[in-house]
This record gives sequence, C-alpha cells and structure tokens, in this order.
Amino acid sequence: MVAAVLATLGALFLFLEQQDDIGVGSYTTPDALGFALMTLPAQISQLLPVSVLIGSMLGLGTLARGSELTIIRVAGISVWRIAASALIAGGIMMVLGIALSEYIGPPLQKLATQQKAFAKSSSASFAGPGGAWVRDGNLILSVERNAGSLGGMLVFELSPEHQLLAIGRATSVNAGDATVQGWELSGFEETRFGTNLISGSHVARRKLQSGLSGDFLALAASEPNRLTISELAELGAQQRANGIESNAVEFAFWSRIARIAAIPFAVLLAIPFMFGSMRGAGAGAKSALGLLLGVVLFLAQDVVESGALVFKLSPMLLAWLPVAVMGIVALTLIARSNSR
Repeated sequence: MVAAVLATLGALFLFLEQQDDIGVGSYTTPDALGFALMTLPAQISQLLPVSVLIGSMLGLGTLARGSELTIIRVAGISVWRIAASALIAGGIMMVLGIALSEYIGPPLQKLATQQKAFAKSSSASFAGPGGAWVRDGNLILSVERNAGSLGGMLVFELSPEHQLLAIGRATSVNAGDATVQGWELSGFEETRFGTNLISGSHVARRKLQSGLSGDFLALAASEPNRLTISELAELGAQQRANGIESNAVEFAFWSRIARIAAIPFAVLLAIPFMFGSMRGAGAGAKSALGLLLGVVLFLAQDVVESGALVFKLSPMLLAWLPVAVMGIVALTLIARSNSR
C-alpha cells in the first residue's frame, strides 16, 4: 500500500512533466497518462526499500500500540526471533523487487518510451531488434543499439524524386545534444552518388540537421536505470572489453542489486523503533520517520554515485556502502533492544 501511494505520487509528477509534449505530433493527454502509468512498476522497484521501511514501521507500530509486541517479549520471545518473523515479509518483497526490476519495470519503460516517440513522430518505426528507423524529410535514419546502449547511425539521403543521393555512417551519436536543432555525429563516413561519379569522404564530427527530438534516440538507447540487471552486466562487460569508461553502468548494476538487498535491512531497521520511544507513536509520526530515513538513504545513494563517477572510485564498493551502513545500524539497534 505504501509503495502504491509513493509510486502514484511519482506518476502524477511525471504526468505533469509531460504537459509540454502534449500536442506534439499525435501525442495526446491520454498518451501522457498511459506513459506515466506504464512507468509505475519501475518507480515501485526504485522506491521499494523506502516503502518497505515505512510499511514495516506502520505494521509493527500497530502491534506495538496494542501491546502485542510487549506480550510477545514477556512470553520470552527475543527481539531476534521477532526480527526473523518480520524477515519473511522482507523475503516476499525481495522477490517482488526482483520481478519488478528485471522482468516488468524496464520492458514497460521501453515500451512507454517507444509509444511516446511514435506518437510524437509518426514516421518512426522499428525494423527488427537491432535498431530504430525513422524518415525525416529526405533523410532516412537508422540508430543502432547494442545491449541498450547507443551505437552508430546510418544516414540515407534521398532526392525529392526518391533517388538515393548518399549513404553515411557515424560510429557514435551524442545523445546529450539530441535537440530539435540536430545531432552530433562522430566518425562520419559518407559515400555520395553523382550522375557520373561516386565520391567518398570522412569527417571526425558532423552536425546533422533534423527536426526530430531526442525521443527518437531513446528508442535505441536507454539510460542505465532503464535496463535490466542482465543487460547492465552485458553492457558493462562490453565496455570494459573495448576500453570504454564503464563506471556509470557498473554503478547502476551494483546499485540495482544493492537496492534489492536493502529490502530485508529496511525491515530490520524498523524493529528497534518499536521497542523505544516510538513504540506508542501514531502512524503519522512513524510514516514521517520512515520517510526521513528513506530520504537519507536516497541522498546517500546520490552522493556515492557522484563519487563513483567523478572521483573514479570503486562502483561496487560505493553502491553497497549505504546498504552496509543501514545493515550495521539495524543489527546494532536490534542487539541493544534485545539486551534490555
């Protein structure tokens, strides 16, 4: 229930962000609403540790206010035994987290992105799993994709009479500069067909003028947080093998695993508060505390991600650092509660 509430709020904000795109091409308000709803599973998977923490505080708080936990302790049941019982729910939520982050969330996010791009540019279409094709005026473009990452681009230039004038290929495309003014192509080689002459050229960089937005590139390239764990592992191995900087992908890979592993620790972290000063607190206070702890966890994750990318520190170590700290704090507090 907590996850549904948080994800619904996130979807609402995402829907509001879509207002600028409504009216572009055939992209309508129902399309924007569908886009927001299709991202719900991915948002739930990202918010699952925080949702579990708040939900655990609310559920255990109900038992604490009714003195059920006190009676259990008086009966000789240790806090560790209570924690073990609560971990059953944590295990169920871990299975849900794996399903959402690996099999449900990323595919739906990709489908939502595809449908949005198709609606905004009715000429965009897929031609097999290797890339996305689009026609923009006299240009036919094909963006290659490889394990979710942006590869090269094929450019076919046609005359008004639909005759082939030139074929070009770029080794990479700068998605960060994908605006309505054009895209930055690197390593561009072109073969141009004249009436009696075929010529070739090579330039290090070329600015391709196009009326298409970066939404088209999103069909062929996904951000690391939109890829599955297996796709992140494949992409990271590919980048390392080719000598490409892979810190962002590796951090996303380990962070995804660490986020799932954080779920049982979120359950454990809620338990000590039920035997302390928060035992008789209301649901609002427990929700506020859980949300505060969750925000701290998310801020810590952002800080360590910056460290992994800026200072070239170990992505695996930094991804697991917030989870390890949360686990140590939870186990320490449970040990203190059990000794009272």
